[in-house]
Amino acid sequence: MIRKFFLLGTAAAAILCLNGCAVPECGKSAPVPAPAKAEVKAAAPAPAAVKGKKAKYQAPALTDKDSWTMVVVPDVQGYSKLRRNYGIMEIQNAWIVDNLAKLRIRQVLFTGDLTNRNDLPVVEPGKNDLISEEQWKAFSRAVERLDGEVPYILCTGNHDYGIRSAENRNSFFGKYFPTDRNKLTRRQLIACAPNAFGVTTLENSAYEFTAPHPDNRKILIIVLQFAPTDEDLEWAKNIADQPRFANHIGIVLTHSYLGSTGKRIARENYILSRKGGNPGEQIFQKLVYPAKNIRLVVCGHIASPDKWNRGISFSMDKNASGKSVAQMAFNTQAIGGGWNGSGGDGWLRLLEFMPDKKTVKARTFSPFFALSPSTRHLAWKHDDLSEFSFELD
Repeated sequence: MIRKFFLLGTAAAAILCLNGCAVPECGKSAPVPAPAKAEVKAAAPAPAAVKGKKAKYQAPALTDKDSWTMVVVPDVQGYSKLRRNYGIMEIQNAWIVDNLAKLRIRQVLFTGDLTNRNDLPVVEPGKNDLISEEQWKAFSRAVERLDGEVPYILCTGNHDYGIRSAENRNSFFGKYFPTDRNKLTRRQLIACAPNAFGVTTLENSAYEFTAPHPDNRKILIIVLQFAPTDEDLEWAKNIADQPRFANHIGIVLTHSYLGSTGKRIARENYILSRKGGNPGEQIFQKLVYPAKNIRLVVCGHIASPDKWNRGISFSMDKNASGKSVAQMAFNTQAIGGGWNGSGGDGWLRLLEFMPDKKTVKARTFSPFFALSPSTRHLAWKHDDLSEFSFELD
């Protein structure tokens, strides 16, 4: 499907701020008007494979030599929690490193739920054969392959807090991913806010980088923790509103935002949600809608056992300035055997930013299936939720 929106970018100085910001409590405001829907145009359908024959495999490649790639890694908790699945996560990260030059990969985004149990000190046979901190260690070891090779940005999910899932704000995230973990990401870090305990972490953080030549646009990525509070959203809004970011492409990375129908999540029943954590609709109304430069939101979270279209969705809406905002959910954790299956069959979302400075091509690829000639014909998804383009208007 082709969906249009417009990307802006100008040069701006990067100023590093690691001490966080004191943010007053977000006050009440008048209701935000319902956003106008962005124009959506259907793309020509992908050619079908000849009946009875395997589709010919083509390795990922740029469709234009001057474009560049951002990789989205969906929720990895199914790989972190079971030893048998750990190797799939290793294959994903190794493939990213192997294709840095070929695909001009400049950024990797992780959609949260980095673990399945943040602080459960017992094994659950068949569900979690690693206790909580062992899961953090497993994920941390897998990501070491990316350290010093490519910038990557993480957000926290509901399973990264509390005991099982978001009972409180306790998390091992800061221990395993301090601000200086990856020197390449550290160079992009421009701000981070204190967490719920007053400690400066990457749970709410902001990054700036320049797209490669000939694109050269400035990109601002704002990360929000799971169920961000009003204070978190006010902090993020203050970042987005700074004059030096006025012409940046603003991207929000957060775990829970979009539902499987393409509509934003209006309510969640986690303890953190009931204690003031904002769902997707409120993130849109309080941050995304009023911001002039936020043009893309990336999230994970949603899933249903072996139902592809229940973990992936896409929609576009107009912001207060009349500009289109693309909103993308991508989570395959329940594909490949359900909640306790393969962990997601190794699927990645490849976002190719085209040199026309307006088109983004989204494709869905599994390095896990691509590894063997006997399964390479399964390595691409070609449905409308997996292979589409969107544009900035």
